[in-house]
Amino acid sequence: MADLSVNIGELKMKNPVMTASGTFGYGEEFSDFIDIARIGGIIVKGTTLHKREGNLYPRMAETPSGMLNAVGLQNKGVEYFANTIYPRIKDINTNMIVNVSGSAIEDYVKTAEVINELDKIPAIELNISCPNVKQGGMAFGVTAKGAAEVVKAVRSAYKKTLIVKLSPNVTDVTEIARAVEESGADSVSLINTMLGMAINADTRRPILSTVTGGLSGPAVKPVALRMVWQVYNSIKIPVIGLGGIMNWRDAVEFILAGASAIQIGTANFIDPTVTVKVADGINDYLEKYKINSISELIGALEV
Repeated sequence: MADLSVNIGELKMKNPVMTASGTFGYGEEFSDFIDIARIGGIIVKGTTLHKREGNLYPRMAETPSGMLNAVGLQNKGVEYFANTIYPRIKDINTNMIVNVSGSAIEDYVKTAEVINELDKIPAIELNISCPNVKQGGMAFGVTAKGAAEVVKAVRSAYKKTLIVKLSPNVTDVTEIARAVEESGADSVSLINTMLGMAINADTRRPILSTVTGGLSGPAVKPVALRMVWQVYNSIKIPVIGLGGIMNWRDAVEFILAGASAIQIGTANFIDPTVTVKVADGINDYLEKYKINSISELIGALEV
C-alpha cells in the first residue's frame, strides 16, 4: 500500500479521509456498516455551550444534485457531550474531533475550554458560519475582523489542534483564510454549506421552516474546488477540502487542488460505506500512478 498518512498541525492521521460534521453522528451510528477505525478522522456533530433544540420541521429538502438543511445545530450541549458521549467514543481508534459552534465569542471559548480537558479529543473544528447574536445575526466568518476575533479568543483557551471551518458565503474567501491563519488557526476546512432555498410551487410557500438553508452535495463541488485551490495558494497552514465529495475521484481532485485531507458529508446519507471506499480508491490511484506517498499529490495541480 502507498503511504496515505497526513499531518494537520500536530494531528497525525492514518489517511486523509474525514467525515463532515452533522453527517456522521458521533461515529457509533456507522459502526454496523464499516470499521470506523479505518477513517483518518471523525468530526462529530456540532456542539454548543448549552442545549439546542434546533429549528422547526421541515428542516431538510432534496434539491437537484444536492440537499438543503436547516437542522439548526440540535445537540444537548458540551457538558452532556463530555459526560455522556465522550466516554462512549474516546477509545475509538481514530481521531475524534468536535465541531464547536456558538452565538457569542464567550460561548465558543467556554465550549473549547471544556473540550480541551478531554484527553482523547485531539482537535476541534470551529464553525464560524454561526450568526453572532451580538452583531445583529451576521455570521462571524463573513468578515476578516469577525473571523479573527473568534479564532484569537478560542486560540487563547484551546491548546490542541485548531481547525477553522470557512464559509463560502463571502466575497473573498482568501481574505478570511489569511485572517484566521494570522489569528492562530492550525488548519482551515472549507467549504461549509452555501446559502440556498427551495419553494413549493403548489403551496407557494418555502419548503424549509427557516425559508433558507445550507446547500450541500455534488451541486457545490465546483465552487468548493475553486475555493480550496485559491486558499491553498494564499496560506501556509494545511487545508481540508469538502463540498460534494461523492467518491475517490472527487477526493483526489480536492487533494490535487491543495487539500491535505478531505471530508465526506452528504454522501454518507446515500452510502454509509463511502468513507472506506474513498480511502481504498485513493490508495489504488496512488499505486496506479506509482506515487509512494499522498504528500506528493497535495497541490500537484498543473496550471
